Parts: sequence; C-alpha cells; structure tokens
Amino acid sequence: MISVFGSANMDLVAYVSEAPKRGETVTGHHFRTIPGGKGANQAIAAARAGARVAFLGAVGDDGFGAEMRATLVEAGVDVSGLRQVPGPSGIAHIVVDDAGGNSIVVVPGANGTVTGPSADDLAVIAESQALLLQLELPLEAVVEAARGARAAGVPVFLTPAPAQPLPEELLDAVTTIVPNEHEAAAITGVAGADAALDALLERVEEAVITLGSQGALFGSRSGERLRVPSVPVKAVDTTAAGDTFVGALAVARSEGRAMAGALTFASAAAALSVQREGASTSMPAREEIDRQVS
Repeated sequence: MISVFGSANMDLVAYVSEAPKRGETVTGHHFRTIPGGKGANQAIAAARAGARVAFLGAVGDDGFGAEMRATLVEAGVDVSGLRQVPGPSGIAHIVVDDAGGNSIVVVPGANGTVTGPSADDLAVIAESQALLLQLELPLEAVVEAARGARAAGVPVFLTPAPAQPLPEELLDAVTTIVPNEHEAAAITGVAGADAALDALLERVEEAVITLGSQGALFGSRSGERLRVPSVPVKAVDTTAAGDTFVGALAVARSEGRAMAGALTFASAAAALSVQREGASTSMPAREEIDRQVS
C-alpha cells in the first residue's frame, strides 16, 4: 500500500491561447472545474498505476469537498483518512495556454487546517510501502509525517512544491526528493540540473529532477547517475504531469523495480497525462502505461 499525506483542491481551469501578462485581460476558450491538489493527484495517479492507496488530508464541508471525495473513491483510493472540516475546500486557479503551459494560484482552504498527522494517520503511514508528500499542507505537518514514516522504515518521496526553504529535519527523513528543474534551482540556489542534483545529494539520499520534454535526471549518494529521456508527444495540458510521474515512480519502486525501469515507467505515465486536459482526469491506467513502456 502507498499512503499520500497531502492536499486536495478543486482546480478552476481557464484555457487560453496565451496567458495574460500583468494587468492584461484575455478571452479564454473554455473553463472547467476538475478535482485536483498535489496530494489527491498523486493518490489517484498511484491508484491508476496499480497500487492500493490511502489518502490522508482534509476537505471542507462544501460541494467541492464532496466532489473531491467522490473522485478519489471512484479512482479506488481509500478515503477513510480524509477528514471533513467546517469551511471551504482548497482551490487552485489554473490558466493553461495553447502550448500546454500553465500558471497556478493555490488557496489552501481546508488544507490549511492539517497541522499534523493524527495517530490514525501515523498508523496508516507505518503500514505503507511508501509515503508521498508535497508542500501544499502546513510545513510542520509535512515534517511530522515524514519523521513518522522514517521511524517506521517507510521510504519517503517528497515533491518540494510550491518551492520553499526546506528544514534539515524534513530532508533528514526524505528518501527521494523529486523537484522539477525550477524547484531544484530554488531549493539549492544552483542553476543547471546537474549542478543542482549534486547540491541536493548533499542533503538527501536520492534525487530525481524532472526536466519536462528533456526527461528526468537521477542521482544517489552511492554514486549512481541516470538520465531517462521523455516520451516525445504533443502536450495539450501539463497540469499534474509531475504528480503523475511521482505517483507512478512510487508504484514502480514499491513493486521492486530498479530505478532505471521505474523512471521509464514514470516517464511513460507522465507522457500519457500531458496529452489530455486536466489533472485527475488526465492520469493513465496501468494497462496504458504498460503498453507505452513495452
């Protein structure tokens, strides 16, 4: 089982030819509301990639919260650890341009009430084969969940987004950190993927830097280095491609695949996701990923 301690947001997505600049108004083609949030996205991605998944987080007592819970259930995710709190659910306002690029504003809502894992959450984490974390919950909660997993011998995958300074007590508990190139530079203060990877490995055991159309770069403190190319596709919407990658990577690693094969599996899942609109709606099923890899 894979556990995900993280955020659930309703994505409010506007599709435009070109994203507006500051002070500019543009006309969009269409608008959708799609259940998302980095935590929920990773949970759905992992479930569709073939794992049993438990999601731990919070939604509000509004219609968005009910819809997000239903979406997770439909994907086969265990939501017994998804609490409901008074007030609004988290939302993300997303603008997607015709090149598939996006810009995002997140309003935490119910996610901001998750100030730490409960005793029940920690029990679920301790029984997992991997814990997936992101930074859309309060940082102190993420640290506590990571430390609980580490104490139980559970590998911890951290997506450091939104990028922010990371305390050593968190990094000491992380097995694999998975930033994109921008996040890696922001965390380390170092430009260039190879140099940023070196800097990350001074602080964590393993790092995977996702490079979009350029694939992914992996390194470990043992000296292993890998560069895995992306699958060449025409991107429609890159929203949640990184979450799809991380969810599939955790599944592959929990199944015992070597890192090279796990990265190929994750890259295939991400390539399939960017060819579809939306976050949770774009994530591929296991049979699709297997066909892409074969």
